[in-house]
Amino acid sequence: MRIDVYVPLVLSLLLPVIAPQVGRRVSPALAARVLTVAASLTAAASTWAMVLLAATLIDRAPSVAAEASEDGRALPEPVPETIAVVAVAVLGVIAFRLFHAVRAHYATRRVLLRLCEGHPPDSELIVAASSTPHAFAIPGTPGRILVTSAMLGALEPAERRVLLAHERAHLVHRHSASATALALAAAANPLLAPVRTTVTFLLERWADEVAAGSVGDRRTTALALARAALISQRARAGCALHFSEHAVTRRIAALQTAPPPDLWPIGAAVLALGALPALGAVDATGDLLRLLAETLPGW
Repeated sequence: MRIDVYVPLVLSLLLPVIAPQVGRRVSPALAARVLTVAASLTAAASTWAMVLLAATLIDRAPSVAAEASEDGRALPEPVPETIAVVAVAVLGVIAFRLFHAVRAHYATRRVLLRLCEGHPPDSELIVAASSTPHAFAIPGTPGRILVTSAMLGALEPAERRVLLAHERAHLVHRHSASATALALAAAANPLLAPVRTTVTFLLERWADEVAAGSVGDRRTTALALARAALISQRARAGCALHFSEHAVTRRIAALQTAPPPDLWPIGAAVLALGALPALGAVDATGDLLRLLAETLPGW
């Protein structure tokens, strides 16, 4: 347990380093999927590692210490007490961050559902009368696409098809689930925040590629993205497709080149990197169980 329990924490430093490289070299769909899985596994494993470290404080319980003293047994010390105490404090922070992440998720969901009120339940497209250009997907059953009249009025017919195809891709491929998973992973392990940023960008790139394939024209897709970003900037409402100017520029540039390939060997390597922390946590769990058996005979 002395080494295995720290493996998830160490690998939490590696995944954010390779995530941008994976995002640049692998197709957005594959890169987003494998990074989401790897980050979720790493976050779960690192959190469990903290639980294991905190659990080593059990031998400090007065009843355990008294029983060991009566039996003449020396209690093992798998990790320094200071580290175990720090782990308890970190678990408190993790719980606090997860609570706020979940609360923010449901608050956003309630707002989105209110936007759908008053519209036919079977209508996919909701057009809101507003002078602010916006367009976004509202996940649910069924999913909805909300577009403001200002956004629709600023786009050409072909560009409107791109916009709708982009938002529909978010719904069809359940990008909101990936975004939620990454939000929880980053809340549990702040070291994974760069991975969340990368995957959020990849989800938009994924939707861009689906839209380009749907309309059959990458140039029109890039023009629609550029126009949407421009009118949103003029309205000072931020990018309608939810990204900064730099990110939009990168997306437009990507649409002007051939789509990146599905490099499955890289995808498999990322998944393996996500599995390693889980394996380390499992092995450390076995060590803790053996420690408890020694510390608490008959446990």
